[in-house]
Amino acid sequence: MRASEIRRLIQLKPVELNAARRRLSACHDIHELRRSARRVIPRPVFDYVDGAADEELSMAANVRAFRRWRFQPRALTGITAVDTATRLLDRDLPLPLVMAPTGYTRMMHPAGESGVARAAQRHGLPYTLSTMSTTSIEDVAAAAARSGLVVMEAFHYRYHPLAQRMREIVESDDLGSIRRVETALCFPLPKFSDIRYQYDLAGGATMDVGAYTVHMARLLGREEPEVVSAQALLRTPDVDRAMRAELTFPGGHTGRITCSMWSRWFVQTYARVIGDHGELHVINPTSPQLWHRMRLKIGGRTHTEKFSRRPTYEFQLEAFCAAVLRGEPTLTPPADSIANMRVIDAIYLAAGMTPRGT
Repeated sequence: MRASEIRRLIQLKPVELNAARRRLSACHDIHELRRSARRVIPRPVFDYVDGAADEELSMAANVRAFRRWRFQPRALTGITAVDTATRLLDRDLPLPLVMAPTGYTRMMHPAGESGVARAAQRHGLPYTLSTMSTTSIEDVAAAAARSGLVVMEAFHYRYHPLAQRMREIVESDDLGSIRRVETALCFPLPKFSDIRYQYDLAGGATMDVGAYTVHMARLLGREEPEVVSAQALLRTPDVDRAMRAELTFPGGHTGRITCSMWSRWFVQTYARVIGDHGELHVINPTSPQLWHRMRLKIGGRTHTEKFSRRPTYEFQLEAFCAAVLRGEPTLTPPADSIANMRVIDAIYLAAGMTPRGT
């Protein structure tokens, strides 16, 4: 056998000088990728990416679900026109793939969330930004404006008819001039190892449930507030387990937000608006599908209203689809997210704490 024939038979590959490409070319499934990553990635970063929340029950269930699927071999079938496209939310996608929200993406790659967003845009795939993003909302908003992608904050409660009705009431003359707005969202989370208490993951009550109370205060106050004062109850010197802040609005009315993951404010979830002519009181405005009550008291007369028990997430999904498919505006665009974070940062500063991400 001649040497040329031996070369054609063996088909030696050229030497790959790039170490990363060389490692990846040797991986043929997820398990091999995982083993390769564990050898080269710092252990804290690897554990963050490889692990899951709490007892990792959902991850284990997902693994079991995927292992039930099997590839069915088909012999003598044409493969000249392989189609990986699928349809999701009335939209054609080139791959059955959605970029899920992943916090602290820049730990894995310096391009971070911006790089993932660019890759998603290049391949026509949906992308979801994480609350624990390492890229600022301003940068994401700018990238979205340049690319034409839809970016929508996931304040699901805002898309429920209950929230729409709350806004209608404060915009009408039913309550008269608004004097006071109060919002609260408190629940017990005594598991202090939870990531919501981790400073390096932007933990803290104000960043978690407090984001909803701030957003709702802005919704009902109808103006961007200034923070007058704030008092934090601390889990650690950097992480608040509860927060209460006093606000003032340009129109002269005042406000207060209360949020907690562990305090004497054990369970509270409400919104209250006091005006010259009456008062609006709503219990559980963030998850009305579980249970809710709206009471409107005007001129000594009180009446209650009930709303759909459909999940807030379904209304949010419908709004997102409308924005993607028909270009309809959203109620929580990037500008709204930026304004909300400015108030949260101001609350932390007023409480003598460091804003997250600084």
